[in-house]
Amino acid sequence: MATESSRRRFVKNAAAGIGFLSLPAVLSSQIPAAKPLKIVCVGGHPDDPESGCGGVLAAFANAGHTVTIIYLTRGEAGIPGKSHSDAASVRTAESLEACKVLNAKAVFAGQIDGDTIVNNEWVQKISSLLEEEKPDIVFAHWPIDAHKDHQAASLLTIQSWMRSKNKFALYFFEVCTGEQTMVFRPTDYVDISETQELKRKALYCHASQDPPAIYLCGHTAMEEFRGRELGVKAAEGFIRMTGQKKGDLIFTG
Repeated sequence: MATESSRRRFVKNAAAGIGFLSLPAVLSSQIPAAKPLKIVCVGGHPDDPESGCGGVLAAFANAGHTVTIIYLTRGEAGIPGKSHSDAASVRTAESLEACKVLNAKAVFAGQIDGDTIVNNEWVQKISSLLEEEKPDIVFAHWPIDAHKDHQAASLLTIQSWMRSKNKFALYFFEVCTGEQTMVFRPTDYVDISETQELKRKALYCHASQDPPAIYLCGHTAMEEFRGRELGVKAAEGFIRMTGQKKGDLIFTG
């Protein structure tokens, strides 16, 4: 009886302070959550969440948790020869199809591809979107990235995390490491051997972005290498955010 009581207390504490657990522990059936978790991913463009952490998003959805993807932009500048409005229409449709594959909800924040902004207004907007979702775990771009839209998505999420009254764990994902994401040293790994094909299927919904080229950019090698580090077929690596949140922090940028 004492053992069972201790275990229940551990599960309850894990649900209340999920940031102290590794992602594999959260996904493990050995440490079930007291209730379905709410998972959010913030990406700069359509295809970023899918390529960066599609495997873990699929794993959470398959485990019965709720998954939401917030796209900072609609990829307006991402199709050569098309106007911003036409490209946004195409890439929005692709995102919705990808979210169906991952069993996720799509949310579009409203910034413009190639012209993203980090200021007080957008910190508040992203904070509000996250407050509406009430997430337990949030995934975002690593801030040291060659693409400024990725940087913007990351910084806005970090500022939201620092201000949030609702505690959520924040993890950073990698995209095209070496060309875009830089100096990335994972703290957590998730085995995506069983969801690797779902991830690929979701990414291939973004036909306008040449999915084979995205994988050639390094994603196949990344999945294999992170898998080698973990000792499995394929894995995704993440960096866990740590530190004290300051709810009264004043952002002056």
